[in-house]
Amino acid sequence: MSALFKSHTVSRKVLTISTAFVISTLAATGTPTFAAAPVAEAVVTAPSLSSSKANSNISYLQNRFEVTLPAAPTVGDYITVMGKLLGQTPPFAKDAAPLTQVNAVSLAVKAAELKELADTYTPEKAASSLDQAGVSGIEKLSPEIIQELAAAVDTGLLPADAVGSFRPDSQADNVLAADLLAGVLSFHGSYKSYIGSVLDNDIFAKLNDAYDTQELVMAPELQKIFDEGLKQGLFTGYNIKDQRYDAHFDPTLSLTYGHSDLKHSIQLIGLLRSEGIQAKVQLEPKTSAFVYLQEWGTPTESDDYKVVQIENGNYIAYAKEYDLALEFESAADKEQFDGVVNRYAKKDSEDEAGLITASWWQPLYYSLPSMNNYMKISNNRIDAGSYYAQSFSLKEDTETIAEGLNKIAPEAEVQTYDFWVDAPFYRYLNGESS
Repeated sequence: MSALFKSHTVSRKVLTISTAFVISTLAATGTPTFAAAPVAEAVVTAPSLSSSKANSNISYLQNRFEVTLPAAPTVGDYITVMGKLLGQTPPFAKDAAPLTQVNAVSLAVKAAELKELADTYTPEKAASSLDQAGVSGIEKLSPEIIQELAAAVDTGLLPADAVGSFRPDSQADNVLAADLLAGVLSFHGSYKSYIGSVLDNDIFAKLNDAYDTQELVMAPELQKIFDEGLKQGLFTGYNIKDQRYDAHFDPTLSLTYGHSDLKHSIQLIGLLRSEGIQAKVQLEPKTSAFVYLQEWGTPTESDDYKVVQIENGNYIAYAKEYDLALEFESAADKEQFDGVVNRYAKKDSEDEAGLITASWWQPLYYSLPSMNNYMKISNNRIDAGSYYAQSFSLKEDTETIAEGLNKIAPEAEVQTYDFWVDAPFYRYLNGESS
C-alpha cells in the first residue's frame, strides 16, 4: 500500500493531535520519569496479555497504518508508532529501554487526552477502582500513575480482559501495546466506527435509524469544481462524502458497497445472515451527482433529491445515496461476498426472479487491496475540510480527468489512486450494459 493510498484511510482529526503527551512524560535523557522503579529493570518474561482483540489490533495497525511492533517493544518502538498514528514525530523515539506495562498505559492515557480525568481521582477512589477490577502490584507506584491506571481501567482504555494479567513493572508485549494504541485512536474518533454487526438482532433498526438521520451531503466548494467537470464531460458522475462517517475498517477485511435504496441493503444484510457471513456494518452517507437531461422532463425535487439547471438547459442532479461499509471476520468471507452478490443481487434480465429487491444491473462494490475476480480502476479525489468529492474512472482516463480538474481548480490537490472494483461495474465503466 503506497503512502498516498494509505493517506485516504487516516482520519484528519488524528493528524492534528499534539505530542505534548510525550514531552510531558519524558525527561531530557529520554528515560521515562513516571515509573516507581527504573524501566530498565522490567521483567521481560511477563505472561502475554491476550485480549479478545489481540491479533486483530496488531493486524489492524499494520494493514491500515503500515506500522508494526516487535514482540517486546521498547519505549522508543512504542512512542515511534504512537507518533506515526498521531501524525507527529515525537522526541526520544530511539529510546531502547524496555517498555513496562504501566509505562505503556500511562503514555496511552496522555495520548488519549484523559489526563485531566485521571487527575480527578482521589487516592481512595483510584484504589477502589483498581481493587474492584482486580489490578494488583500497585504498591510501589506513584499516586499520579495510580490515578492514570484507574482512569485507563474505568474508561476501558486498558482492555478488561487484560486486567487480570496486568503486572505494572513487567515487559509490555505487542498485544497490550496494540490494544492501547487502538484505544487511543478510539478516543480520538479514528478507530473502527460502525452501527453494528450483521448478526445483531437490532441491526435492521440501526440501519433504518442511520439512514433516516442522514441528509444530502453537500459541499459547495467541491461541487463547484466537479460540476464544471460534468459540464466539460470529464466524467459522467461523481459523489460527495463526509469522512466523519468513515468506518476506518481494516482494508484487508473490508469492502464498500454502494446503493440508493435502503431496502436493498436491509435484504442484503439478511442475505449475508442466511449465508452465515458475519461482518461489521457502517452506513456512510453519500450524495451522487450526475447530469439530468432536459428531454427527460422537469425533475421533481425533494429533501433527498435536488437539481440545478445549467447553461445548456440540462440539470445537475444531487441524489441521496449511501455506502455500506463491511468488515468481514475473515478473508474467506470477504472473497465469498462477490459470489453471493452475483447470485442473488445482480440483475441479468428484466424479469429475473430470485433476486433481492432493487438489484442493479451493475452493482458497485470495491476493495482497496487487490481481490480475485475484481478489476483495477482509479479514483480522482479532492478534499475540503471534512468533505471530499470523487469520481471513479478507468485507469486510462485517470490522467485526463486529473489534468482537467487541475485546470478547473489549480489550487486544489487532486489525489489519484487505484483500487479494485467488481467486474459488472468495471464493464459499466467500459460502456457495457450488464
